[in-house]
Amino acid sequence: MALLDDLYSGAILEHSRRPRNHGEPESYDLAQEGINPGCGDELTLYLRVVDGSLATVAFNGQGCAISQAAASLMTTAVKGRPAAYASALAASFKAMLQGGAAAEELGESRVLQGIAKLPARVKCATLPWLTLEVALQRLGFEPRAS
Repeated sequence: MALLDDLYSGAILEHSRRPRNHGEPESYDLAQEGINPGCGDELTLYLRVVDGSLATVAFNGQGCAISQAAASLMTTAVKGRPAAYASALAASFKAMLQGGAAAEELGESRVLQGIAKLPARVKCATLPWLTLEVALQRLGFEPRAS
């Protein structure tokens, strides 16, 4: 129970209650849907790319606190960054939730590292990152090898 208490405190609750970059932006290049059919989490990720960087990164969605916090944390981590950097961060995040080290460049998203100990919640936390990867591929950016 202590692990759950730790997870549902601090940054995770803050980002799920007051998500950053939430809502459909006025302009975007791509809207990519992501769904976790196992638990019902869903989101739409909106991206606008300018000169190879993610100028707009926003989302709408519904789901558990973990998925909503992960989406908020992900958008803040990649907004304004080059698409290749965002792709590398997605690979680092997935590796972290498979038991790997929490890469420094993940920033505040590292608060989700404990999710690795809760296999049923890993899909909730990775949904925004997997959706980002699909969106980047659709925009013509190749995924980074991890």
